[in-house]
Amino acid sequence: MLKTNKKLRDEAKLVASELGIPLTTVLNAMLKQFVREKKVSLSIEPAPTKEKLALWEKISDELDHSTRSKSFSDVDDLLKHLKLV
Repeated sequence: MLKTNKKLRDEAKLVASELGIPLTTVLNAMLKQFVREKKVSLSIEPAPTKEKLALWEKISDELDHSTRSKSFSDVDDLLKHLKLV
């Protein structure tokens, strides 16, 4: 029997459920790998939070509908706008 933090176990169970696999299968696979390789391999891929994704979406929408940005049909117009010529 393995003792784990209840909150952590519940969170892990939820993630495993979202992936469609039982937590027992996840743990057994990790333990088999640990025994076979005699090392612990941990990998965390950064993933944005739901809040961060929502913020990025909002910013993207604002940029898509912004009236402050100007488009240019040719480079000369852009250079004039930037006062580079």
